[in-house]
Amino acid sequence: MFRILGVPLPEKSSVEVLTADVTEIRPLERRVDSVLRIEPPDSSGGFILAIEAQGRRDPDKAVSWAYYLSYLKAKYKCPALLIVVCQDKATADWAAGPFRLGPEGWTALSVHPLVLSPANVPVITAPDRAARNLALATFSAITHGSDQEAPAILEALARALNTADPESIAY
Repeated sequence: MFRILGVPLPEKSSVEVLTADVTEIRPLERRVDSVLRIEPPDSSGGFILAIEAQGRRDPDKAVSWAYYLSYLKAKYKCPALLIVVCQDKATADWAAGPFRLGPEGWTALSVHPLVLSPANVPVITAPDRAARNLALATFSAITHGSDQEAPAILEALARALNTADPESIAY
C-alpha cells in the first residue's frame, strides 16, 4: 500500500499495533504567549491569531506549533495563524520554517509561521509615531529589545501610552 501511495518505507520495517485512542491521558500544560480573534466588520473571514515569542532555535517547537494551530482551529471552528516574534536574524530565519511533520519522504503536516523580527519591524523612536500605532510600537520594542535603540523605543512607547485612551492601554 505504501508503494501505491508513493510513500517510501524501508524493506524490513516492523509494524506494531498501538492504541487508537488519542485522548490525552495526563494533563499537559500548553500555553501560547497570546491568542487573538480577528473578526472583520462584516463577520466574514475571521481567524485566530496565535503569537509566540522565540529567543532561539528549539527543535520541539514544530510539534508544539502544529498542536497550537490544530487545537485553536478545532476549538474556535475557524482558521488559525501563527506569528513568531524574534529578536535576531538567525532565529527569525529558522522560525519561518516551513516545518514538515511526517516520515522521511512524505509531509503529513506542514507549519508555516509568519515571523516578525528586526528585519521587517521598524524602529519606532518618535512618540507621535508610536501613538499612531501602539501595536506596531509594542512589536518594535519587542523585536528590537536587544538593539542599542531599545531605550529610545521604550521611551517613545511609554510617552505614547501616557497619551493613549485607557482601553488601548489595557489592550
